[in-house]
Amino acid sequence: MGFGGEVAGFYQRYRRGYPAEVIDGLVSAFELTRDDVVVDLGCGTGQLALPLAERVRAVIGMDPEPDMLAEARRVAADRSNLSWMVGSDADVSVLGALLGKECLGAVTIGQALHWMDHDTLFHALHPLLRAGGGVAVVTNGTPLWLQDSDWSRALRRHLELWLDSEVTATCGTDPDSRTRYAESLSAAGFTVNQRQFHYTDVLDLDHIIGGVYSALPVNLLPPLDQRSYFAKQVGRALEGHAPFDERIDVTLLTGTRSARG
Repeated sequence: MGFGGEVAGFYQRYRRGYPAEVIDGLVSAFELTRDDVVVDLGCGTGQLALPLAERVRAVIGMDPEPDMLAEARRVAADRSNLSWMVGSDADVSVLGALLGKECLGAVTIGQALHWMDHDTLFHALHPLLRAGGGVAVVTNGTPLWLQDSDWSRALRRHLELWLDSEVTATCGTDPDSRTRYAESLSAAGFTVNQRQFHYTDVLDLDHIIGGVYSALPVNLLPPLDQRSYFAKQVGRALEGHAPFDERIDVTLLTGTRSARG
């Protein structure tokens, strides 16, 4: 997908983690315990995997980008109950072969489902989950360029000029995507629930630029000799729009496997 190399480093540095109340909500939804194994699919550099590992027996982080996993390993070097596997949603059958049926307490997908074939995936995951376990689809805020603020709109205009194309990707955070995911979970036999959490943050220019870099494929990153110019141009585009306040809406969409299977 082009999100290796430098992008993995930007992802680790600039992508925010999840508030403790979100992790609590996820653990509560599936009654996770120290006996459970969780798979974090599309794990990136471990934003969900790391805090979950503090609450369960083991977490397997799975991602198609080896560079993302290398960053995750570096950050989690002192954690013995975290392991990392190169793979995508198309490789879920491997987990069944390795671990067996009803082996998982949960499969988490943190703002990565828009890259996956969710209809096929949810059906494939169902037999791997124990009764009461399930799938959690977690979104962690709206992309920087699609927020309801003057600074976000100014950023979007600048990015569209720089990239010479519209910048409209919601990364699965929009209501229509959540509705599709919920319907797909239900069709795969899960009982669906949704909770929302909200918090606020104030960004600086460095984090806005770094956040943009973390979302671009390597081939769309500004060349090294143009990074300083790009940063100055973003600063000019956002001039007069500070402070860069951000409201982060976290959605925890869960599909639970019933005791009847």
